[in-house]
Parts: sequence; structure tokens; C-alpha cells
Amino acid sequence: MQILRKVWVRVVLVALTLPIALIIYLTVRPAPDPFQADAVTEPAFPSLTYGIQAFLWWDSGHVGLHLDWVRLMSFSHVKQTFSWSNIEPKQGEWIWDEGDRIVDEVERRGLKLVARLGQTPDWAFPEEIADDRENFIDAAPADLTLWGDFCGQVAARYKGRIAAYQIYNEPNLSREWGNQPPDAAGYVELMRVCSEAIRAVDPDAILISAGLAPNGQYDDLAHRDDIYLDEMYQAGFQQYIDVVGVHAPGFSAPNYGPDDAEQDGQGRWATFRRVEDLRKIMLQHDDAARQMAILEFGWTVDQVNPDYMWYAVTEDQQAQYLLDAYDYALENWQPWVGLMSAIYLPKPVWTENDEEFWWAISTPNDGHRQAFFVLANMRKVCGNYVIPEREPDSPEALGLVSADICP
Repeated sequence: MQILRKVWVRVVLVALTLPIALIIYLTVRPAPDPFQADAVTEPAFPSLTYGIQAFLWWDSGHVGLHLDWVRLMSFSHVKQTFSWSNIEPKQGEWIWDEGDRIVDEVERRGLKLVARLGQTPDWAFPEEIADDRENFIDAAPADLTLWGDFCGQVAARYKGRIAAYQIYNEPNLSREWGNQPPDAAGYVELMRVCSEAIRAVDPDAILISAGLAPNGQYDDLAHRDDIYLDEMYQAGFQQYIDVVGVHAPGFSAPNYGPDDAEQDGQGRWATFRRVEDLRKIMLQHDDAARQMAILEFGWTVDQVNPDYMWYAVTEDQQAQYLLDAYDYALENWQPWVGLMSAIYLPKPVWTENDEEFWWAISTPNDGHRQAFFVLANMRKVCGNYVIPEREPDSPEALGLVSADICP
């Protein structure tokens, strides 16, 4: 009887202890990562990789100055459009002078180049849209073999000298798709032709899909970026690229997420953290091991254009939000976000009537906004390599000695 009583007491104690232990375990165990960062074991880019978009083609002598700015900022990558219409203005007429100059100057400074491919020349347009040129920015060519030839020619000429290629830009907008309704399957076919041409001559180059324009539409003018990305997966685009490209314009503070926007009655797309929604689409398609590149992000200080003024910030806010964006990515998005390419170093011909003028961190007259100095002096973390935050009057910040960049 005494033995049975002891056994019963032990059973009761175990029964009482197990729920307590379970509660402790559930309390202290780390929450599951909704973005499956651990799946990224072979990242294409160090996380983070610091880049900025520049406009060095036909730059009236600014190419060296602006690349010196990139070096001064301790950024390692510069993104530049390699326009088909500039390189092959007439069919079979190849002009390489500007491209050669840019590649040489980037290399001379120890920087790395991300080439954005696109901008179909007029002679390659489909006949049915040739008379509609003023209503669109870019268009898929009538003959994709000609497009593949362009991609292959660029890759062959600059093999090993261009680090990564962005294939096209914002195809989920009709204005980037020949004023035609966006077509994800059509874009994937365009991507396939270019990808295969590049890989045939430069298999080590990193291939990135086009950055998509965040928006809440789904009509003939624009397709929602999340739906369009899902349609790209359905068309099998991931086999043609190494990294998924996205855009993250700053509609709000960096820590303000899609759930916050939805609770406030706004679109989930109107947040810097929209990329988290797109990452979850990658996971739905079992693509967790692939990295993402943010190909455009920034905040506008627009005081002129009504389409952008509604979410404009002050120059001080622009600087702070850019800094906070990098901090947020370091804290929450490693290593599945690799390259982050800020916008912009300015095109020399921009005026205040150009909306891009207000996104830039410098002005065409060579003046710097506060954002330039904040980005230049902030801490850089590239995988295991860290460049500490520096004082504004340090020799590196003043350009008296060469600034360090991530390897």
C-alpha cells in the first residue's frame, strides 16, 4: 500500500511538472523565422551589399566624379543602365565607347558593376506599337532573338568585368511593356532568352530578375507586384536567374510594415517592408534558398510633382529613413536580402521638374543632400566584414585617404 501511494505521488508530480516544463519551453524557444533565412546557405551577394544607381552614360564628364563619390561612400557596387538603344542604335551597328569607358572607370576604383539591360531601340519595336512611342518607356522587342543577341554581345565583351545583370525593369507596368497590358509569362520568356545568352558566355555573372513596381492595381495599366511575382513563378522564371529582384520605394518609415498599413486602411504595397510579402511568395514556391536583391529604394523630397508629393519627406527624414532602412535590413533580413541599391546619384540633366531629381541623394549641380553624408559615414556590414561608422571630419569622410569598401 505504501509503495502504491509513493507511485501515485510520483505520477501526480510528473503530471504537474510536464505542463510547467512545456510552458517554459514554449516561452523561451525562439519563434520560427517566417522568412526561413537559414535556407540561404550559398548567397550570391554578401548580406548586405551596398550599391547605388548612377547615370554615367552621356554624363558630360561626371563619370569619374560620381564614381569617386561611390568610393567615398564606402559603397562597393554601382548600378548603371546598359541601354540596347545606345549600344545598337541601328541593327548591326555596335557602339561600345561609352560602355568601355564606364567599365574601365569602375574597375580603376575597385568597384563592381551591376548592369541593367533594357531600353529596346525603335528599330526593334513591334510594328503595332511603333506609332505609340510617346506613351511608353520600354517595350519587348518583336524578335526576341535580337534581344538575346544584344544580351550575349554585352556579356561577351565584358566577361568577368560586370558582376551582375538586372534583366529589364518594372515589366508589371504597361509603360515599361510597350503600353500593352503586363504579361508575366511574356516577361519570363524575354528573361529566358537573355539569361541563356549571358550564361553561354559568362556563367559566373549573377543574374537578377527585374525589380517590380509596388502598386495596388490589377488592370491593363499595372499588375500588383505580388500577383505578378506569383505569375512569374508559375511560368518557371527562377530557373533563369540567381537572385529575385524587387523595388522598395519609401512610402513610409522603414519599420512600418504591410500589416500596419492594412490595419490603417492602406495598401500593403505602400511600405518599404513590402519585400517581406514578396519573400513569402518565394517560400510558397519552395524557393527559400534563393536571395533577394532590392534594386531600387529611397525616399523622395519632391516639392513639385503632385503624383509624388503626397508621400514626400523632408531632407532630414530622407537621410534618417535611409539609415534606418539599412539598420532594419541588418537586423531582420540577413542573409536573404543581399544587394541593396539606393536611388540615386543624379543624372546631370535633371531639373526640379523631373521626379527623379527629388529621390537623388545629391543634386545635378554637384551639391549633396544630407542623405549622402549619412550613407557615406554609416557603419557597413557585409557578411563578416564590418566598416565602422566614421566621424564626418575623418580623413576618409573628407576624401583625404582612400575609403574602405566591402570585399
